[in-house]
Amino acid sequence: MQFLEDKVIAVTGGGRGIGRATAIDAAKAGAKVVVADYGVEMDGSEPSSDVADDVVAEIKAAGGEAIAIANDVGSMAGGNAIIEAAMDTYGRIDGAVCVAGNLRERMLFNMSEEEWDEVIRVHLKGTFSVYRNAAAIMRKQDGGGSLIAFTSGVWALGSIAQPNYASAKGGIVSLNYSTAVAMQRYGVRSNVIAPVANTRMSANVPGGLAETGEPEDISPMAVYLLSDQSKEITGQVYTVVGKRISVWSQPKEVRSMFTDERWTPASIHERIGTTIKHEELDMFTIMKEMAARAAAVKAAEESAGTV
Repeated sequence: MQFLEDKVIAVTGGGRGIGRATAIDAAKAGAKVVVADYGVEMDGSEPSSDVADDVVAEIKAAGGEAIAIANDVGSMAGGNAIIEAAMDTYGRIDGAVCVAGNLRERMLFNMSEEEWDEVIRVHLKGTFSVYRNAAAIMRKQDGGGSLIAFTSGVWALGSIAQPNYASAKGGIVSLNYSTAVAMQRYGVRSNVIAPVANTRMSANVPGGLAETGEPEDISPMAVYLLSDQSKEITGQVYTVVGKRISVWSQPKEVRSMFTDERWTPASIHERIGTTIKHEELDMFTIMKEMAARAAAVKAAEESAGTV
């Protein structure tokens, strides 16, 4: 089955990693693909369209249709240019996949304003710039459309040295929820994938990943969510890693306590520990596991060095 036959799909960050795998798989599924990638290094330097051009060449060599565009998604003009490229070339836009991202890792107390702003700009504003411009067209066309954003487990778990990245990824999940409820009446849906795969960005995770896969493990889920076969699915967050796909719960209150009078600090202190208590952060457990893995790797290296 050609899941995306005759659909027009834009993929940001389409030149490398998960974006590249998604662009290629979308083309294999019958889509006409706009491969959008500014082609910068991890620190934002040396922009080039070469990576997007290479993916387009690969798609065309396999008999597919694609165009390349190099625009900074962190600006409204950049996001609009990507959608306009789809409209100018193919006359419609059926799906947009927002994979483009960057990293500026630093502990909270050392992070500069520029390091904060740049990550929020590329991840969160970059998703908004594409979502906004695509949705404006999708809501007026037959068939609506599908929007897909990318988050990370740190949106809910927290991150030691990535407060900017975690905040941007949390914002993307909130944007997903808002888009889903606002655009449902127009036949436009929004979903989010939290991938775990070996990419340029994941290579920086201290202690490595307990569970991982490859970019090609992620792209089939993106293709499915772009297709009409998933038209009843919206507002979801899915983890995709290796051979596992999981759905996240919807955030909700879990316990409450009440008073007949206005709360005071003392009355809160008296009851909170036995009534609603608190929710432990899962990241504390994960941090211990990461430290143990790092220690095991170090011990193995030291042992090998003494043989």
